[in-house]
Amino acid sequence: MLQQTRVETVIPYYERFMHAVPNIEALAQLDEGRLLKLWEGLGYYSRAKSLQKAARTVVEKHGGVFPRDFDDIRRLPGIGDYTAGAIASICFGSPTPAVDGNVLRVVSRLIGCTDDIADSKVKSRFGTMLAKIYPADRTGDFTQSLMELGAIVCLPGSRAKCGLCPLAALCAANAEGTQSALPVKSGRAPRKKEQKTVFILHCGDLTAVRRRDKSALLGGLFEFPNAEGQLTVAEAAMQLARWGVQTETMSSGIRKKHIFTHIEWHRRVCAADVSIDVLPSGWVYLDESHALPTAYKVCL
Repeated sequence: MLQQTRVETVIPYYERFMHAVPNIEALAQLDEGRLLKLWEGLGYYSRAKSLQKAARTVVEKHGGVFPRDFDDIRRLPGIGDYTAGAIASICFGSPTPAVDGNVLRVVSRLIGCTDDIADSKVKSRFGTMLAKIYPADRTGDFTQSLMELGAIVCLPGSRAKCGLCPLAALCAANAEGTQSALPVKSGRAPRKKEQKTVFILHCGDLTAVRRRDKSALLGGLFEFPNAEGQLTVAEAAMQLARWGVQTETMSSGIRKKHIFTHIEWHRRVCAADVSIDVLPSGWVYLDESHALPTAYKVCL
């Protein structure tokens, strides 16, 4: 849950999740719809699916006992070097660094490195360097100290709190005044922009939704029916007719934007009172059991 989500946001979700899913076996057997509903609001739903795949792997290949070895942990679905390093060092006393953006920033400044931290070779080199200085009896504390140092003291740009840093006397960037210039990181490719029209279809007190394709972004979750492009009112009415939906009243013009890591959704929202004799294949009426992602909740 802490991948891509802040601690204070995670806590209530974690507590609710652990109450409903108290152990690995329960997670392995959980219905996917229930899993996604428990995850609703956290975003990055692929994490939940990978978590369940990992639980099933632990049950099937490790007898329900979570592996202790870094390489075995790393092989679990959804777990990369960072998460495997964090688990192995914090839970099992292994000298395996957890190198994320915060730690890359700390190390870059500490040694005055101007190499691009977006380069996987640089990340690997930093991990090797850190592994050599891990205290054998306090691996978890060392991992968490580096995380916290980057999260609350060695902040990006000019926000770095060097006066509070326990490593300030050893830091090359602090000595040279180059904190704001480090770390060096190449720019990310611009996000792809997708234009859509989203339909909020009210049939009396009911609202129609459909399940997204499992291979798509937010796969397996529910969405409001939508179409490519930002349609005019006339085009929207034609689309509804193609779905077999009879429109009684319709309003259009509300625009909503939702930003993912690599994609932006720019949407026109059409709300309509409709009559539907037979729901199109795959459509249902929304109820509390359906996991509706924030990207669609904001359209209401």
